[in-house]
Amino acid sequence: MSGVTGRGSVREEGGLYIRDIPRELLARIPAEQRSPGAGRDAVRLLVSRGAERVSLHAFRELPGLLRAGDVLVVNTSATLAAAVDARLGGEDLVAHFSTRGDDGRWAVELRTPAGRGTTRPHAGGPAGAVVELPGGGRLVLEEPLAAGADRLWWARPSPVPYGVPALLREHGRPIRYAYTERDQPLSAYQTVFALPAADGSGSAEMPSAGRPFTAELVARLVSRGVQFAPLTLHTGVASQEAHEPPYPERYAVPATTAALVNAARAAGGRVIAVGTTAVRALESAADGRGRVGPAAGWTDLVVTPERGVRVVDGLLTGLHEPEASHLLMLEAVAGRAAVRLGYAQALARGCLWHEFGDVHLLLKDEKNRHGMNC
Repeated sequence: MSGVTGRGSVREEGGLYIRDIPRELLARIPAEQRSPGAGRDAVRLLVSRGAERVSLHAFRELPGLLRAGDVLVVNTSATLAAAVDARLGGEDLVAHFSTRGDDGRWAVELRTPAGRGTTRPHAGGPAGAVVELPGGGRLVLEEPLAAGADRLWWARPSPVPYGVPALLREHGRPIRYAYTERDQPLSAYQTVFALPAADGSGSAEMPSAGRPFTAELVARLVSRGVQFAPLTLHTGVASQEAHEPPYPERYAVPATTAALVNAARAAGGRVIAVGTTAVRALESAADGRGRVGPAAGWTDLVVTPERGVRVVDGLLTGLHEPEASHLLMLEAVAGRAAVRLGYAQALARGCLWHEFGDVHLLLKDEKNRHGMNC
């Protein structure tokens, strides 16, 4: 299926997707604000089972769609208030604190204000430039995060020691893009799984696939025999314009999670990642045979259909712009035909995009479950 007419289109160009998503399908506020008395779980769940079967459910129906012995792998990274007003050379900017380095530096993205809470890209640099921050702090830009790119820069906080976590707590706000209607409190960007890190690390942008879960829904899943396996991956900022592949990110897969995942696979249970971040971390900790071990550090893994997935049997995720690099990961899990069909149906059925929108469960064809590729 190459597209849906009337509501928008999903089509191929050069092997990837491009978009035409109607504005009414952009989730502008959280689910609990769209309807009186609604909760976070008041979103819809699109389920793709291979290249021919797509169904639409209420997210609260998830326990009935999973089986005893399945494992949901969840990201426990807490979301930071990562956007801070800043100035560079007399120009008002917004600094997005993306990733905390091992040497005291932070990867930052500079953006130009374009209305309350929304921003547009601003080139970083040059090296040595000083960004002024609230409270008398500064950032000294040192070098681009990646060769040939100037969107994200490594910057050293000054004076030393300068408490970036304290700065974010006092002066920061959640990163917000133009498709949202208004500012939201930081609590709106925390998932039920979030655990603040002792060193102040966290995610610049919410691991949003976990947002619709509530404590009550988790209890229902556990009572059905579904298990939860926690890991951590601190997500960096995502460019809403560039859609470049993800940068290296810090992650940790504990030994208990590795053991639980391995035991579930041995017993025939499905391993379902809650979010693309969980896929990246879990696959980074797996060997060539799909056995997971405890691991921590930085991962630069980019999951593509060519690389395939070694551990994951399914993925619960939001709806991504069709040109986003995340779609390659979806194809690695479920296959290109399944992703194309799912996105065509999401458009046809009026599903909502972005972090406050509906979610998509992609399940690998049973016959392909323990293969290297889909």
